[in-house]
Amino acid sequence: MKTFATRTTTISDHFFAVVDVKINALCADGNPTPIIRLDIGSPDLPPAPHIIEALTRAAARPDSHGYQPIKGTPALREAWAGLYQRLHNVSLDPASQVLPLLGSKEGIFHLSQALLEPGDVALIPQPAYMSYVRGARFAGAEPFIVPSSRDTGFLPDLTAIPADVLSRARLLWLNFPNNPTSAVAPREFFESAVEFAHRHDILLVSDAAYTQVTYDGYYAPSLLEIHGALDVAIEFNTLSKSHNMAGWRTAVAVGNAEVLKSLGAVEANVNSGGFKPILEASIAALTGDQSWLGPRNQIYQRRRDLVIGRLRELGLEVDLPQASLYAWFKLPAGWTSADFTNHVLQTARVSLTPGSVFGTEGYARLAFCSPDAELLEALNRLADLDIW
Repeated sequence: MKTFATRTTTISDHFFAVVDVKINALCADGNPTPIIRLDIGSPDLPPAPHIIEALTRAAARPDSHGYQPIKGTPALREAWAGLYQRLHNVSLDPASQVLPLLGSKEGIFHLSQALLEPGDVALIPQPAYMSYVRGARFAGAEPFIVPSSRDTGFLPDLTAIPADVLSRARLLWLNFPNNPTSAVAPREFFESAVEFAHRHDILLVSDAAYTQVTYDGYYAPSLLEIHGALDVAIEFNTLSKSHNMAGWRTAVAVGNAEVLKSLGAVEANVNSGGFKPILEASIAALTGDQSWLGPRNQIYQRRRDLVIGRLRELGLEVDLPQASLYAWFKLPAGWTSADFTNHVLQTARVSLTPGSVFGTEGYARLAFCSPDAELLEALNRLADLDIW
């Protein structure tokens, strides 16, 4: 008897679920050397105290434990709109152009269910966050991989998309600062993307998780800053990376009101709104003191410099990120990314993410979301391997 929908065969087990099983098995092998996880971009630093205080105050109130509005509270929507006004000079209507989410990952996946039908095409630059491809496949649509490379700063070549693909394309994913490459996009690229979307009647979807994790004075623009973007684009944003709240599952989609209405219809049938203390803590994160983010980014920048310096000492090709939490490095010749990362896990007990997870061979990703001493220990273990 068939016990599952055939569309579930279009998505494989999530990489981090698989690696969890591997790591649990290794932890039970009797080897006392601890495994160091540099595979996942989960900030190790806590949110600012005023955010945690807002959470605990709200949790202590008896009125905080019921269902909340599917579209978040008006105060939360206004707080997100205020962030876009303050950081990007983008004016948003909190009622129609702001949709709070239980994490951007679910919104990204649900957007494909809201907009795509069998026969439609989703344009996806690679390397790419895996949910873009899997969401399209789960909706019965066709992912089309738009080429990008290190030589072009990992900016997708929109001129390389065939006309017959463009005629079926419904949306184009953009992700800058990028996961996994840490590449950034100049304003001119966003301007050309908006013009491209208008010309071909395609929705632009910007995944902007890392715009507040930047280094060396770099400013990461929002796609919505571009004239005409609100007509053809939405943007996902999240407090996971910007405010060290990855486990809290609090994010937003902003932009085109009609698209958000469709996404909101899916959300309304899937979840029942967020936990009120988290909603209130999110408001505190968005509207409260932001001065702690600069010193936080300096910690990441110090870690970035440590990681990039040591990887280069090993002879690896790796660019210095201006933003995000990752070192995306080219592998030594002769290795697939899965074989390399598995070898490193088994021999050095350091977990990295293979480039194949993002659709690209020849690279691996290292997240610098660990204390300096742990990063240094992991890098020393890598240096001791006999593969360089």
